[in-house]
Amino acid sequence: MATAAPIARASDARIAAVVGLLGLSVLLNYVDRGAIGLAAPLMKQELNLSATGFGFAVSAFFWVYAPLCLVVGWMCDRFCVYRLFAIGVALWAVATLLTGFVGGLVSLIVLRLVLGLGESIAFPGSSKIFAAEVPAAHRGSANAVVAAALAFGPAVGTLAGGTILAAWGWRPIFWIFGAVTLLWLIPWQTVAAPLRGASLRQATVDPYPLARIADQRAVWLMGVGHFATNYGFYFLLTWLPLFLVKTQGYSIAQMTVLTTLGLTVQGVTALVMGRISDRWVAGGIDEGRMRRSLMVWGQAIAAAALAMVYFADGATELGAVLVVAGIASGLTSTNLFAIGQIFAGPRAAGGWIGLQNAIGNCAGIVGPIATGLIVDYLGGYGYAFALTAAVPALGALWWWKVIPPIHQVCD
Repeated sequence: MATAAPIARASDARIAAVVGLLGLSVLLNYVDRGAIGLAAPLMKQELNLSATGFGFAVSAFFWVYAPLCLVVGWMCDRFCVYRLFAIGVALWAVATLLTGFVGGLVSLIVLRLVLGLGESIAFPGSSKIFAAEVPAAHRGSANAVVAAALAFGPAVGTLAGGTILAAWGWRPIFWIFGAVTLLWLIPWQTVAAPLRGASLRQATVDPYPLARIADQRAVWLMGVGHFATNYGFYFLLTWLPLFLVKTQGYSIAQMTVLTTLGLTVQGVTALVMGRISDRWVAGGIDEGRMRRSLMVWGQAIAAAALAMVYFADGATELGAVLVVAGIASGLTSTNLFAIGQIFAGPRAAGGWIGLQNAIGNCAGIVGPIATGLIVDYLGGYGYAFALTAAVPALGALWWWKVIPPIHQVCD
């Protein structure tokens, strides 16, 4: 059997720069992805969208994003991941910018589909690069950069978007966010150029077969765990601004501060736990058991916090609950992809994370539509919060009892 040429690691400084830019890309990914939730209080009214219609528009992103994560993961194991990343970012930036010109539900859904197409590169691509270039002793910190960006993206987006929304309306949010994302391509072309050249010179003559990844029971179980982790996070990202402004009576400024608070805590928690987990691994602790425990605790805390959001009385109590939710999300987001990378190993990381992420992001398809239907036909958000809290509660049991022992299974 032919074997892939061994990968020569780049310098520590260049890899650090690449990890930083990948983190920044994920930050922009979630700024752009979450812009629709920020725009919702004014967009929904101007475009005359029902809660169900808005839910379909949000869900449309995932109709393409979830299945394409599998395809893109397969491509990352076979083609130059650095070039694929640039193409994906350019595509989603343009889709974001053009969303500022939509005139109704149909055009909004079309651009959400294109956004999902572009953003599908983010996690399979970054995981492929991390598995190939980042040593195990730094796995937690590298994934923590992405996990923190996953939180800081919505935080930055909420703070900037809320300010833009209050001053100029909802359309400039998309124009500005899309233009800023396009600027990311400039440093990426420079920093990734040597790695891109090495990737092109090292032909992937023996990519890990996707069928062999799909034969692994663990990847499907990880996908379900990923679903449970995503469900609550996507609910807060998409529906919390609308719930706070339209149902709870908070101003846009108050909504911006409260939402940003929880997301900022999530990002800080991810960075801190990434560094701590690396120290534990360096100290000889079993990495798989440690990361499983963090996922169980994160899911359990998230379930309790999500239920408490609905019953929070006043801004102070709500802020405290969102801080707890942020801590929980910081624990899970740091470890979710790191565990997948452990199972997969360097050769299969792209395809594994692509399949895992495809299953996990079905939460983005089901959740927004379910919430919209519940709000429209059951008369409020109470049942929606109950369902959203139940999913991560079941997820905690899943990570504890169902996920198999965590070690590399793809040779």
